[in-house]
Amino acid sequence: MRIQKLELADTQAFSSFFLDYIHGKEALKSYYSQFPRIENFKTQIESKAKSFPQQNRNTLAEVLQEQYKGLTISTLTQKNLDALKNQNTFTVTTGHQLNIFTGPLYFVYKIVTVINACKQLKQHYPDYNFVPVYWMASEDHDYEEIKYFRAFGKKYAWETNQIGAVGRFNPRSIEKLFDQVPGDISIFKNAYTKNKTLSGAVRQYVNDLFADEGLVVVDADHPKLKRILAPVMKADILENTPAKLVNQTNQQLEKTGYHPPVNARDINFFYLKDALRARIEKRGETFHVVDSKLSFSSEEIQSRIESNPEEFSPNVILRPLYQEMILPNLAYIGGPAELVYWLELKKVFDHFEQPYPILLPRNFAMVVDAPTDRKMKKTGIDLKLFFAQKNFIFNHWVLHNSTQELTISKEMQQVSVLFEKLQVKANSIDATLTQFVGAQAKRTANALNRIEQKMLRAEKRRHSDKLQQIEAVKDALFPNGNLQERTDNLLNFYPADSQFIQQLLMHFDPFDFRFYTLIYE
Repeated sequence: MRIQKLELADTQAFSSFFLDYIHGKEALKSYYSQFPRIENFKTQIESKAKSFPQQNRNTLAEVLQEQYKGLTISTLTQKNLDALKNQNTFTVTTGHQLNIFTGPLYFVYKIVTVINACKQLKQHYPDYNFVPVYWMASEDHDYEEIKYFRAFGKKYAWETNQIGAVGRFNPRSIEKLFDQVPGDISIFKNAYTKNKTLSGAVRQYVNDLFADEGLVVVDADHPKLKRILAPVMKADILENTPAKLVNQTNQQLEKTGYHPPVNARDINFFYLKDALRARIEKRGETFHVVDSKLSFSSEEIQSRIESNPEEFSPNVILRPLYQEMILPNLAYIGGPAELVYWLELKKVFDHFEQPYPILLPRNFAMVVDAPTDRKMKKTGIDLKLFFAQKNFIFNHWVLHNSTQELTISKEMQQVSVLFEKLQVKANSIDATLTQFVGAQAKRTANALNRIEQKMLRAEKRRHSDKLQQIEAVKDALFPNGNLQERTDNLLNFYPADSQFIQQLLMHFDPFDFRFYTLIYE
């Protein structure tokens, strides 16, 4: 396997907001605590060690022991589960939806990044233990987003009438897809048929895929963990404190020229019970659960938080805080959209006296199979150019490979000089002619542009076979016109290469913020 790395900016696939963060732009430094460099973790460790209670460690260990009951795990995973009780043990976390069959490739890249980050941290800080964590978004009611995956150019979808938090869904009906999906999918078959909840199934297959790496899977949909969050529930639902803080930050970001991707609601908790996960809204003095007949007075909802905290589920604004309150966590590893919305939250962390984690971008990658690599070499086009739009690539190739002179910039310059002279002459005769000459100059320039475009199109027709070859490579690298990692599934590569995940573990560096191209030869 050959590795080629590109600067993220050269891929044209990332927002300036995200790029400014990873480049350490001064304007964003007040929105986080530590820049994601390995030497900055010393300060982060000290901060988390001071603030994370032993009781929270014990609760976490107790819940995980319950969640892992009956699951066959590796010695390293068991060691990590046991180590979480110890004050010299910390986590590095990534989170993701419960997409069926792992969903898009970047889910796997997230977990590989988190595992490798822990390995590097252990080398750098040998006196501490670092546990890689996958946080399941089990409480999300995002069925439409998680119900499908794409592999081998085809979309596979799971149809179910279940509603509410997807982690609580029964996954058994996914077995209808088993005969449709080609290749060895035994890991997924076992997980979906042996578990009564989607959370349990995802925990099992993630454990099977990464067993030897000591990965710990956390499902935060648990009463004992929610009890830790109860003070935040009250501050949010009764006083709207997080919304005020996030709104202040967002106003500051906008003044600096950045567009915040997420807005806080007055209440940032859902009501979660059985198959219901719905927003809570305050109308007058009453708290209503949207799309239901449920309502609470202020005293009733406060009492409910104290007696049944598991019935309250944080949204995207407060889930990061929840994560940091129940985990001895040092860093969150996420994609470009995630890290940008985390930058809205520092005031919230400061208010609740929680250390703000280091935000580390996940590794980004494209896998090029051997046939596509051979075709790409035949085009003579550099990999970086394939990230551009198709028409730009076609024009670039034709302009650099045609024997004809296809640009008329020289002629356009000559015409421009001619009209400048005409402008002077016309103005000397009658000043009112100046506007007319200017309009004619513009019309002529447009006509010349059209001539140039027609010449280019005619030349492209002469090279249609070559351009079709280029298009085939572009389509192979960017399925449906999107980055491969956001579209294709693990099954595109894993059955053909049983060492695929090991290859990722070998080549990814969590502190190298470049785009990886992994090329089979």
